[in-house]
Parts: sequence; structure tokens; C-alpha cells
Amino acid sequence: MPHAFATSVLHVVTGTTETVTDLTADCERFLAQHAGSGDGLLNVFVPHATAGIAVLETGAGSDDDLLAALHALLPADDRWQHRHGSPGHGRDHVLPALVPPHATLPVIGGRLELGTWQSVCLVDTNKDNPERQVRLSFLG
Repeated sequence: MPHAFATSVLHVVTGTTETVTDLTADCERFLAQHAGSGDGLLNVFVPHATAGIAVLETGAGSDDDLLAALHALLPADDRWQHRHGSPGHGRDHVLPALVPPHATLPVIGGRLELGTWQSVCLVDTNKDNPERQVRLSFLG
């Protein structure tokens, strides 16, 4: 059985505020180009030390709830040993331990297998880095 491998890089502008950016449509476009009607895995990876990938509901407040929870767990204050950039930036470097920089998701019949309310999201609390790269890779 032949295997297909394809990869692409998304350039995402997150701006200078903390954000949860929905990447689901980008993932679906990528799969439409590379997965055909095949089965496999989509890996989503953000190669940055201060961002992560989450699968969660968006648009109904969960994205804001996630940012609020991260604020509670990782306050943007001067407690962090890692100190450069904006005040509290050290917490941004702890973020990937809680929101990992990757997710691997099933692809069935060329389509991303997400639950009804699930979205693939980039989580970025680093206000000092307004642009991100996200690598999408399909293995079928």
C-alpha cells in the first residue's frame, strides 16, 4: 500500500494581543489538496517556544475561557526567572508545557475527523511575536 506524505507551512499573523486562532479551515484546505479520499494522520506543529496547538470549541466562549484559565495558571507578572520582552513574558515559555506545540489528528476519507464542536487552534499568549509559522503534515 503506497503512503503519501505532504507538508506545508502556514503563516499566521496573531498580532500583539493574546489569541486563540482557529486553523480548522486551513487544515481542511490542506487536506483537500493532499489527502484525496485517503485515510491517514494530520500533524499540526508550531515551531515556537511560546505557542501551542489546542483542539477545542471556538466561538461560544471556550477560546476566551482558555485564555482566562491560562492567565490564572500563568500570571503575566514578575515571578518568572525567564525575563526579557514584555512583563511576564517568562510565562509564555511555560505555555507549551500545558498547551503542547503539536496535535496529531485522524483523517478518514480525506476529511479531518473532529467532533461536532471541535476546532484546531493556535494558542499564542506572546504579545512580542506577532507572526507565527504552523507546519501541517499529512501522512496517508
